[in-house]
Amino acid sequence: MAEPFGEPTVGGTPVGPSLADERAEPLIRSSELAFEGRVWDIRRETFEFAGAPVTRDFMHHPGAVGVLALDRDDRAMLIRQYRHPVRLNDWEIPAGLLDVVGEDPLLAAQRELAEEADLEAAEWAVLADIHTSPGGSDEAIRIYLARELRGTPSRYERTEEEAELVTAWIPLDDCVDAVLDRRVSNAPLAVAVLAAAASRARGWASLAPADAPWDSKPGREAAGA
Repeated sequence: MAEPFGEPTVGGTPVGPSLADERAEPLIRSSELAFEGRVWDIRRETFEFAGAPVTRDFMHHPGAVGVLALDRDDRAMLIRQYRHPVRLNDWEIPAGLLDVVGEDPLLAAQRELAEEADLEAAEWAVLADIHTSPGGSDEAIRIYLARELRGTPSRYERTEEEAELVTAWIPLDDCVDAVLDRRVSNAPLAVAVLAAAASRARGWASLAPADAPWDSKPGREAAGA
């Protein structure tokens, strides 16, 4: 395998610790609804790139939030539910769509934690922001860390795939092992537990306030939408 040569650079400029995604706004020539789904749509857009038109289909997604809830023993509240597209009883963190117009992402995260895990939290922080599949979807997810937990006054009634939802308290280190051993495959879960383990090792210094700006927050209006 070839060894890396020198410092990583972009256009001759060292990247190093300043590594960061950059916002790009190509000229959109056309944008149309190719398929309208129940939850998300497929859009077809033609844009200018490197002096030529390029056409791509992608899933236009409302975005989502996820919650890694940790108790005082560093156990994570995980849920397991059936996910039909991958035919798995999938271990996940509590999460949900940003499908309420104008809802604050933090409030959405608090709602999902209550609805899926019957929990409330006194402490909230931003753990990670991710795009799940940027080559074919504009889905963005903000993952929160929730601590100082308590049970909700009542249990939420669950339906559809959530009707057989299972909850479990799993030590954070065991969650990390499950990711590294490839026994779990859910992307927000993997990012959440690996980010939490890394942040914990740094004294949680990487956490951001719960209301931190979200540069990749969903809500971009497709041209012509």
